[in-house]
Amino acid sequence: MKYPIITFLIALLCIFRAAVAQHPFKFAHVTDTHVGGATGEEDLRRTVKDLNTLKDIDFVILSGDITEFGADHELKLAKRILDSLQLPWYVIPGNHDGNWSENGANTFRTVFGGETFFFKHKGYAFIGTNSGPNMRMSPGQIPRENLVWMDSIFAANPDKQTPLIYINHYPQDSSLNNWFDALKRVKTRNVQLALCGHGHINKLYDWEGIPGVMGRSNLRANKEIGGYNIVTIADGKAIYQERNPGTGTIEKPWVEISLVNHHFETETAAYPRPSYAVNARYADQVRVNWTFEDASDIGAGLTIYQGKVISSNTGGEIFALDLKTGKRLWSFRTGGKVYSTPAVWKGVVVAGSSDHAIYAVDVRDGKLLWKVQTEKAVLGSPLLHDGVAFIGGSDGKFRALDIRTGAIKWSFDQVKGFVSTLPTYYLGNVIFGSWSNGFYALDVKTGKLSWEWNNGQSNRMFSAAACNPVGVNDRIFVVAPDRFMTALDAKKGTVIWREKKDSIRVRESMGLSVNHKFVYVKTMDGDLLGISSTEDKMKVAWKSTLKLPYELTPSAITTNRKLVFVPSHSGLLSAVEAKTGVVVWQYKISNGMVNPVAPNGQNSVIASTMDGKIVSLQF
Repeated sequence: MKYPIITFLIALLCIFRAAVAQHPFKFAHVTDTHVGGATGEEDLRRTVKDLNTLKDIDFVILSGDITEFGADHELKLAKRILDSLQLPWYVIPGNHDGNWSENGANTFRTVFGGETFFFKHKGYAFIGTNSGPNMRMSPGQIPRENLVWMDSIFAANPDKQTPLIYINHYPQDSSLNNWFDALKRVKTRNVQLALCGHGHINKLYDWEGIPGVMGRSNLRANKEIGGYNIVTIADGKAIYQERNPGTGTIEKPWVEISLVNHHFETETAAYPRPSYAVNARYADQVRVNWTFEDASDIGAGLTIYQGKVISSNTGGEIFALDLKTGKRLWSFRTGGKVYSTPAVWKGVVVAGSSDHAIYAVDVRDGKLLWKVQTEKAVLGSPLLHDGVAFIGGSDGKFRALDIRTGAIKWSFDQVKGFVSTLPTYYLGNVIFGSWSNGFYALDVKTGKLSWEWNNGQSNRMFSAAACNPVGVNDRIFVVAPDRFMTALDAKKGTVIWREKKDSIRVRESMGLSVNHKFVYVKTMDGDLLGISSTEDKMKVAWKSTLKLPYELTPSAITTNRKLVFVPSHSGLLSAVEAKTGVVVWQYKISNGMVNPVAPNGQNSVIASTMDGKIVSLQF
């Protein structure tokens, strides 16, 4: 007799769960507030004030692009405004909060307490993740550490039947490099709805069977006031109504979505996925020696030194792998995300961290040798020259440090904006750009300003701050997101030529040929060109047969004399013959952005991707 009783109790439990899940509630979906932009602050204050008048809203979800540039003052201002909200609220960052961030996307999680959220409410579970890209221009990417976090959340919450609503800033499609990694995870659950921002309009999607909703931006745009959405969960539906502060809620819903269990565990549909067919095509030309996969993103390049591969990650580590096996040898943890490419001089590894410090560790075991505290994050990579480390920070300073002791030899404190790239040494100057359209040449011995150049842009998105400048033939070459390529006099900083061509849409990726005859540039249209280093105009002196799709990763182009290595934003590394420009081989590492690679002799290269993968390739 006990079995019918047990069956009856199970049935009651299921009915109870269903009743709880169907208990109606409302929440507000606010997105793309862009505090720091023209009207972002005022529009958000108006929305918070409006929300505080509503009595039937349970909580607020903010789905990214909280600020315009992810600057410290913008994030702190947004937090102060949101602290006056009298409702519970949950927030995730968007691309604007991380891509041009002076703090390396570190302040967001310190100000807001994290970059993800998970909570349960009246029978529903809500999970939100970051979207990137952080500090490097590329398609969006859910950080590797967020995916690992999702796995841990689901492991700690084994009930797969609880209805799930997933939130990310981006649409869950190829707008994200790794959309499929997120969808694969949420589809192990009863995911019934996904929300996003990014596009600034109200729009309904279907993301591989999951109903998706993009919410309008909170900004007023070309109207008098902005707006947001009120979402009602009731009677097995999600009902979206736009609300404009001070005006009211538009009575007619702009969309109603049925909330059902899609039973994705029985799904048979096949959806498009990134192709790795290129690896089979060039299997005779290139092979993998080893692969390493980190638990965090890797947003920096790498250095090879005495049988070790030295790199860093957004988990805050500087770490070393064995060059032959890829096995992790040691790691040193800083207090913030690291986007600085470590450099090594006589056994001393130097790198900056977003925790407001510059570190030196022993290449043998990763033990701390010295630490220099800074006023803000250090996102720039160090240039090591004659026992001195040259590195830029986010505190308006560019420093020269004694590599052995960490003693400051000089500090230039007139940098406008922040520095996030690797400087170039040329003719006695250290040369770099900043994210305020500044471009500087400093005397390596004294730190005095030799010359300064500005590209004339007011929007910092057009800064020549992500390229590694090329010095050759008494010239400094620069490319930037304003699509201009510029040749400057290396001694004076005056413009020799500056050109923008629709047929050659340069961005930030460049390098130098071994014979110094031309400067490599990768265009947004996927071409690899060699621009003459001696002409008095922008002349194409060399062209590769390589043709990539639309391309925007800023990673530098490198060479081992015979081959030119070209990174892409979709995990594809291409090797081009230096003499002829013919593509010798290609290898797809992942679907994440390829960082600057490190040639290892004439027949090997070590490469990493933003999603935490490092490979050793033999050719």
